[in-house]
Amino acid sequence: MIRVALAEDSVLLRAGLERLLADADMEIVCAVDNAEQLLREVDRLREAGELDLVITDVRMPPTHTDEGLRAALVIRSRHPELPILVLSQYVEERYAADLLGGRTRGVGYLLKDRVADVEDFLAALRRVAEGGTALDPDVVAQLLARTRQRDPLGELTPREREVLGLMAEGRSNAAISRQLVISSGAVEKHVTSVFTKLGLEPDAEDHRRVLAVLRYLGGVQGSST
Repeated sequence: MIRVALAEDSVLLRAGLERLLADADMEIVCAVDNAEQLLREVDRLREAGELDLVITDVRMPPTHTDEGLRAALVIRSRHPELPILVLSQYVEERYAADLLGGRTRGVGYLLKDRVADVEDFLAALRRVAEGGTALDPDVVAQLLARTRQRDPLGELTPREREVLGLMAEGRSNAAISRQLVISSGAVEKHVTSVFTKLGLEPDAEDHRRVLAVLRYLGGVQGSST
């Protein structure tokens, strides 16, 4: 059972998420409406070994700007191995880049609209809880649109960028194959080409898929400044 800390200031959405997660056999170990309380609860629960995943809104009291996102970054610094998923009402590119720019394992950024697709939403939660990534397709699309020719991705073909964007969402090669309606062999060829063009040689100490996504996000973040 995945034990979840939930931070959402909307009473209705928080209650809905609690019910949804409970029905999916996940345990809500705390549900709060502000970032300060979330930080306290996460520290307490993590120390007790009773927390597996954090879900937080971006905008929470008192200013309703970026309290949740800043709390997520603090949690990532204090508990780097703790998976965290951020929910947002809108695509906020800088927030996605900040959250994902340092470490992509066990992290996600989804729009709240995705909650309506219960099966996909729960799959994304489980993927993040298991150390994978989940980046909203709309966020990926906007980040890709901000890239420049001088960024590290300039040598990638449109199809390779598309494949890398799906990798950033946390998709497996099989899922990419289904999404793009191409063979698994073609996906493997594109992935290999991405690794080669980004200078990611085989290394037992590094995960090239994660490094490729980091390079992708680094290029996007650099082009948005």
